[in-house]
Amino acid sequence: MHPLGQPSFEQRIGVISDTHGLLRPEALEALEGVHHILHAGDIGDPRHLDVLVRIAPVTAIRGNIDRGDWAKDLPETVSLTTGGLRIHMIHDRKALRADPRAEGWDVVISGHSHKPGIAETGSILWLNPGAAGPRRFRLPITLAFLWKEAGRPRAMIHPLPV
Repeated sequence: MHPLGQPSFEQRIGVISDTHGLLRPEALEALEGVHHILHAGDIGDPRHLDVLVRIAPVTAIRGNIDRGDWAKDLPETVSLTTGGLRIHMIHDRKALRADPRAEGWDVVISGHSHKPGIAETGSILWLNPGAAGPRRFRLPITLAFLWKEAGRPRAMIHPLPV
């Protein structure tokens, strides 16, 4: 554990979304050292996944702007276990039809809205890392970190300088 109460990077999961074809050097720098990267869709450029995988293993889903042959290989949703957490990823949270508690998920990650947010309902942590690509509206440019602490999922939004 890091002295400030945050996990060491090797325990962190990097969560990024809505890059829309812009993979900022500041995002790459922030993700350096994480043990897994989750991309919650709207990637925009398949080469960006190749860049991210040089940092850590990547799990990515398709967003509404991800089109073409490369995007057909990306699932619309993914459920996985990493860092001791059962995670479900869906680009647009409004499209979620499953009951996270019944599915046994600890975390539901979504993007799409570009609005970073962390919320808890019961034992479920809802995480939107915000958008790390081009600025939209007046929303911040962000990504997030996720980890398990004291048996529970924890997350923090990480603003990127622009």
